[in-house]
Amino acid sequence: MELGSRDNNGRSTMSQINVTPLVDVMLVLLVIFMVTAPMMQQGVQVNLPKADTKALAPQEETVIVTLERSGSIFINKAEVPQGELKTRLAGMFASRAKKEVFLKADKDVPYGEVVKTMAEIKGAGIERLGMVTEPAQGK
Repeated sequence: MELGSRDNNGRSTMSQINVTPLVDVMLVLLVIFMVTAPMMQQGVQVNLPKADTKALAPQEETVIVTLERSGSIFINKAEVPQGELKTRLAGMFASRAKKEVFLKADKDVPYGEVVKTMAEIKGAGIERLGMVTEPAQGK
């Protein structure tokens, strides 16, 4: 079986596809996607605890961050001045192995404030962040 054909002068022509340019383009696209993919991920990663329908039993070392409608922030029951949440949590969890915090936010707090608080909590080195809610009525 012959891959090429001969012209009038006796020279043969190649009828194969050159895939080198195709491979070059694909590698460039791969590099572009590898560089831009991490930039497309936005938001705060939240690992919610898995639980049955039962309420979680309170533990001694449970830390609850509360965000009130007025904008006040509390760690357990102690009020934290604005801008000090990250440093206080980092100090509290510096020697703890289990870095878990529960966030309790008033339903009327703007979403942006809740996300900003979540980012501060994650920035303090907290590995797990759970959201505290009340059970729905009628179930």
